[in-house]
Amino acid sequence: MSYLALADGTVWPGESVGAAGDALGEAVFTTGMSGYQEAVTDPSFEDQLICFTAPMVGNYGVAEGRSESAGTHARAVLMREARGPEWTDWLRERGVVALTGIDTRSLVLHLRDAGSALGIAVASDLPVEEAVGLAAQQPSMLGRALVDDVSTDEPYVFAADGRVRVAVVDYGVKNSVLRRLAKAGATVTVYPHDTDADELARHDGVLLSPGPGDPEPLEAETQTVRDLLGRTHVLGICLGHQLIARATGHETYKLPFGHRGANHPVHERLTGRVLVTSQNHGFAVRATDAAEVSHVSLYDGTVEGLDFPELRARSLQFHPEAGPGPHDAWPLLEAWVKEVADAAA
Repeated sequence: MSYLALADGTVWPGESVGAAGDALGEAVFTTGMSGYQEAVTDPSFEDQLICFTAPMVGNYGVAEGRSESAGTHARAVLMREARGPEWTDWLRERGVVALTGIDTRSLVLHLRDAGSALGIAVASDLPVEEAVGLAAQQPSMLGRALVDDVSTDEPYVFAADGRVRVAVVDYGVKNSVLRRLAKAGATVTVYPHDTDADELARHDGVLLSPGPGDPEPLEAETQTVRDLLGRTHVLGICLGHQLIARATGHETYKLPFGHRGANHPVHERLTGRVLVTSQNHGFAVRATDAAEVSHVSLYDGTVEGLDFPELRARSLQFHPEAGPGPHDAWPLLEAWVKEVADAAA
């Protein structure tokens, strides 16, 4: 017996094609047409059950170099049609519960209308009534600090050669962020999420990485960002963007169903361009007319970017590394590395 049960009692039957067992988490959906392996290994999907809106998932197999981290972070994968066996074997070997045959259209409409929901993906003999009860007993993603679960325990050097020294604060960093920094010419050292501002300020630039969970309970991390601003160049991405926002007096809140996918339009205020972007976040910076707002979501007006020239700091809610996704925002990361290198020269 395999199915998805939400805490509100709604159930979607399916067929198990992954690991046996049950997976608790927040049910969310992503609209990306590719990048399924990257999604499952993205630390920003920690403790979540991913519903893919693409009708077929797994049709181009898997490859070691596509993973965004050393392990899997999504608790379960929900699909209309899983293609295999390479993909489904990969999920099974890594202990990921995966269901195919799910009416993903119905599920996404439910999540869109009711919001992301606590749920349980079942690939066992667990009775439905008991499963619904377990789903309802989970803690909400609201107020949850998850960075300690995904951050590195010790600093490590990702790239030793480059023209500028960049520290990456690991709140749940993706491999594609590190690769693009190195490709842009940075030496890259990755630090735990609780590294102090004095250590980080020794570098020419600091990148605050993406990551999972609610930024509001990250009070110590926010204070570190506040202490760091103005001392070196800082770029925040996704959760890093939200921490810069909170450190400078902006408000964050939980979105009804999040921004997840590779087709999100963002208005770049300085140029008037619209960037098609890759995104993965359930929390956002509330809309404001503040002068420092550099990018705005064309979906809901939430703040997608901030720029503080006097503090040498900027931030982006979307993913400029585009791993995977459209390349509209690629130049932003390279331009930041060049700016830091020019300033250090």
